[in-house]
Amino acid sequence: MTRDQVFEFFRRLAEDNPAPTTELEYVNTYTLLVAVVLSAQATDAGVNIAARPLFQRVQTPEQMVALGEEGVRDAIKTIGLFNTKAKNIIALSEALIRDHGSQVPGTREELEKLPGVGRKTANVVLNTAFHQETFAVDTHIFRVGNRTGLAPGKDVLQVELKLEKIVPQPFRLNAHHWLILHGRYVCKARKPECWRCPVVDLCRYKPKTPAPGTTPTAARTASRAPSTARTAKAPTPRTPSANRSRSRPSRLP
Repeated sequence: MTRDQVFEFFRRLAEDNPAPTTELEYVNTYTLLVAVVLSAQATDAGVNIAARPLFQRVQTPEQMVALGEEGVRDAIKTIGLFNTKAKNIIALSEALIRDHGSQVPGTREELEKLPGVGRKTANVVLNTAFHQETFAVDTHIFRVGNRTGLAPGKDVLQVELKLEKIVPQPFRLNAHHWLILHGRYVCKARKPECWRCPVVDLCRYKPKTPAPGTTPTAARTASRAPSTARTAKAPTPRTPSANRSRSRPSRLP
């Protein structure tokens, strides 16, 4: 995409959703960190179901350590990889108490030292809790970046670095949330809902999905509609040449 197209891409997403935010439920920065750790290979909705009652009882690293690994495991057993996640949550809570005065650090380097915290988790926390312009690339953003042509890359780091380079102000702080929500609800993995996409004419994805009950031809026509209009040229009438006969017999006599 060109620089102007990238700006227009985010301008339209911002117009549709002026104040995007994470769909994970949390109480404070610590519970946000725990929720993001739990969300690895799990849906936000599934994490919220498990974490909601947990966060009613536990809101500090000390309370989590007191609950213990078995108690955490029992609270999050509906989430995938709950054994490993319970172990990591207790370990990161102990590390926060020991090394950070029970506070969540505000740098990527320190966050990534915590058990169970990778680059994506650190980026989400830095963006949501500390309002830093980071780009946490999950499966949704990876798909949107490649499918639309916004930020193509072979892996999540390439897509992240591309976004870091191309996303303009004033969209940098919320770009992560707009792209996740767009991928989750519109630019879906199996069947993107192109017929209601606000950036359909900027997207390079060619087999646009038609609206229910519409033919593929109609969808292709609709996807071209927002683009720059092409001027239709009327056929120029041909003037008979002076040395040509004006009429010819349709067949020989």
